[in-house]
Amino acid sequence: MSLVRRRLLSTAAAVAAARGPPPVRVALTDSAGRGVFATRPIATGEVLHSAQPLVTHPSRSLFHEVCYRCLKRKAGKGDDSRGDCYFCSDACREHAEGFHGIQKKVDWSLLDDHCSSRGLKYPYMVRRLACMVISGDVGADCLDILQPAQLHQGTLIEMEEEFELLKSTFRKAGFQEELTTFLTKQWYINILARIRVNAFRIELVASSYEDLLSSAVASVTCDASVGNAVYMLPSFYNHDCDPNTHIVWLENADAKLKTLRDIDEGEELRICYIDTSMDVNARQKILTEGFGFQCRCQRCLSGD
Repeated sequence: MSLVRRRLLSTAAAVAAARGPPPVRVALTDSAGRGVFATRPIATGEVLHSAQPLVTHPSRSLFHEVCYRCLKRKAGKGDDSRGDCYFCSDACREHAEGFHGIQKKVDWSLLDDHCSSRGLKYPYMVRRLACMVISGDVGADCLDILQPAQLHQGTLIEMEEEFELLKSTFRKAGFQEELTTFLTKQWYINILARIRVNAFRIELVASSYEDLLSSAVASVTCDASVGNAVYMLPSFYNHDCDPNTHIVWLENADAKLKTLRDIDEGEELRICYIDTSMDVNARQKILTEGFGFQCRCQRCLSGD
């Protein structure tokens, strides 16, 4: 691409970003269900759009070190840390007031012990979503549009056990039946199946030397992720082991989608779901077992 065309693309991108909606559309692909496509030529490094999460949850090991709502890391001793968890601001505390108020009325020790002993993280996200439904923050069907994971019989048995724990915990807390009518075994399985395949592992970009040092320490202790989050539009991006787009998180769980190279109008925008540095066999194993599909991108077909 010529230097003149690159400059024209950059100028057009800046104007479009200032005036119009994101330059993307969701449409059916030939082989991978729904996908996200460019509606115009897009220059390398352009921010396509941002996205706020539908539901989040911090990593258990960082429970008091990141914001309970937006997953922003605690900046220092002067931050607001009142109560049983940390909020980075009054705005986050107020935004979480509904589901957090429900959650504080319940003794979660049995569910916590169950998840902790098995290394589970997604049941916490279902718990938060259930509290959000009870508080009226969201509808029980808020994740129905997302693609669910393929579930094996052993996984279903584990989910049924987790559902019974969640249901009985709300019952013991004295919640009226009409508030939890949505909380059926089928609802729990459907929600967890969608969270399992659509949840992003949030790794924040270090914005200072202190953040960089914290991230390095976290990586050594396997806590580089500050938590997990589920989004609407980012969940429609399909996978490629040589992606043309990537998702980044700066201060918190608000995501930004950026292009990695120049994009043609009508081209599908794809991100990588896993670590691109792995060899083809490792990538295929993780994608098959974790996401339920065999990758047939050009990189995998070439054996790279």
